[in-house]
Amino acid sequence: MRRTLEDTYRHKGLRKKLVEVVKGKGITDETVLETMNAIPRHFFLDSAFDDVAYEDRAFPIGEGQTISQPYTVAYQTQLLELTPGMKVLEIGTGSAYQAVVLAKMGVKLFTIERQKMLFEENKGFAYLKQFPFIKFFYGDGYQGLPTYAPFDRVLITAAAPEIPQKLIEQLKPGGMMVIPVGTGNVQQMMRLTKQADGKMQEELFDNFSFVPMLAGKN
Repeated sequence: MRRTLEDTYRHKGLRKKLVEVVKGKGITDETVLETMNAIPRHFFLDSAFDDVAYEDRAFPIGEGQTISQPYTVAYQTQLLELTPGMKVLEIGTGSAYQAVVLAKMGVKLFTIERQKMLFEENKGFAYLKQFPFIKFFYGDGYQGLPTYAPFDRVLITAAAPEIPQKLIEQLKPGGMMVIPVGTGNVQQMMRLTKQADGKMQEELFDNFSFVPMLAGKN
């Protein structure tokens, strides 16, 4: 991938407009909006996408994966109700854009990618060196990271056919998981909160479209 790592006045202006678009769609968390305004999204895409990097849509990043639509990133992040210092597990690093949004909000992030090529590309991505609180792992998202559990939050950035039980087990009591659930082209966003007795309280939100969550490594 050929990256542009220069953040010009033009990029900043386009980013501000993008944040206004996302806000206009109903994102109310000012911390989420300010964080997205501070992150150069074009850094995470091939320089061929430079002119369109601040449109509110997903783009391909290779290996059949995408960088999520900014509105989707903001929506999932808002549902997480983060506070600084939380321990968060992300399933599906992809371009690492969502990972940086979370890290800039002050959490300790553990993120898993199953595509070796994307994992290796992030290892060589100079911008990510600024974020020592992101720990990158190559592995199967369905297995989570039991060694580092429990987590305050779990975020899944791929369409899960069902709720992965191993990830529920790695959630602290009182912790939340945000996950798009369903097969086919459309999934429903869910937020699960783990009760003190281990039962899960479910909340249903809007429909989205994600690439499928696959088992194993590639």
